[in-house]
Amino acid sequence: MSQACGRVFRGVISPESLAVLLFAVQGNNYKRSLVMRWGTYFAVSMAVISIGLALGVTMPLVSLRLESWGYGGFAIGVMAATPAVGVLLGASLAGRLAGRLGTTTLMQTCLLVGALSVAMLALVQNYTVWLLLRLLLGVALTMVFILGESWINQLAVEKWRGRLVALYGTGYALSQLSGPLLLNALGTESDRAFWTGTGLLIGGSLILLGRTGAPKVDGHSASSKGLLGFCSKMPAIAWAVALFAAFESMMLTLLPIYGLRQGFSQDVALFMVSVVVVGDAVLQLPIGWLADLMSRRNLFRGCGVVLLCSSLSIPLALHSPLIWPVLVLFGASAGGLFTLSLIQIGERFRDDALVRANAHVSQLWGIGCLLGPLLTGAASQWVSGHALPLLMALGAAGFVVLAWRPEPQQVVVTS
Repeated sequence: MSQACGRVFRGVISPESLAVLLFAVQGNNYKRSLVMRWGTYFAVSMAVISIGLALGVTMPLVSLRLESWGYGGFAIGVMAATPAVGVLLGASLAGRLAGRLGTTTLMQTCLLVGALSVAMLALVQNYTVWLLLRLLLGVALTMVFILGESWINQLAVEKWRGRLVALYGTGYALSQLSGPLLLNALGTESDRAFWTGTGLLIGGSLILLGRTGAPKVDGHSASSKGLLGFCSKMPAIAWAVALFAAFESMMLTLLPIYGLRQGFSQDVALFMVSVVVVGDAVLQLPIGWLADLMSRRNLFRGCGVVLLCSSLSIPLALHSPLIWPVLVLFGASAGGLFTLSLIQIGERFRDDALVRANAHVSQLWGIGCLLGPLLTGAASQWVSGHALPLLMALGAAGFVVLAWRPEPQQVVVTS
């Protein structure tokens, strides 16, 4: 019977017609999936962006509380660096847990764990307890970053990749910008900022309900092993990620303290953080647009040079009106390094390999978050009051050296 039906079917529809029919069906399915991908793109972006706003409103408050309690620069640096240990743990767990629980479920669970950790910062105000809570926060939110950024990069159409990744980066930077401004509005004397951060993370979990289309993750192949190999193949990207991680953790935790100790008021010190993030946010879309039109490698190099020059200029321009445009360029160039790193990773990897690459990014992020505040906190207390910009300049110089090395051959890795 089946053979007879097959003969009748082949007699009515030729192989050529069948191929055209299948192509049309696939085309319609592609169009429908593209609409769904846009909805998912914005949902995943908003979920990750909720983290930026929650951290932007709570991290400066933690540093300011510790400063008011009489803790020195090194103790504040230790607190700022603690989530970095959690980042390293989260990077080792993300692929395996996503393979077991599913990407969406794991992201939602981690956002809720993060919300609980921020709530406990308000309920139990003790230095040792805060260290443990910041560690847990680092583990949970790292897994959201790994899976969310993998999801976003896999959804991005290649000809728009620069702009789509930059749009996500702009949204995240704007959320961080809004954090210190919101903290100013809420005030630092009460715990309202902690409760606001808790609500934001719960909202980020809810927005992922029903979302599909995440990268296919095998828990074993998407493990975070092979960091040294990743760094040896893409040293400039690896350095840029670690450098931006150090930059971001120091901007939210140590830049307000740097401003206070250079003679500025608390409001001005927090405004300095906002100006740096404005530079990061406002100029990421132009950088992403340029990344779709010109050599991404040359643009990458240019951001490193601008970061080096702006870092060296901060101590010189600190008490003049020039400090504001310098801080804008400082934030834009540092953010550009990370945006262009994600764009170049998205060019080369898919599915398990993409999750694995982003796990390496998170490991490097953890290393940068760990070393940046620790070194800067120690150096600012015992070496120089301008340790923050000078160490950033040193890191930018290292990147510039690596970026001018011969470019490795690019390949797309799917497993």
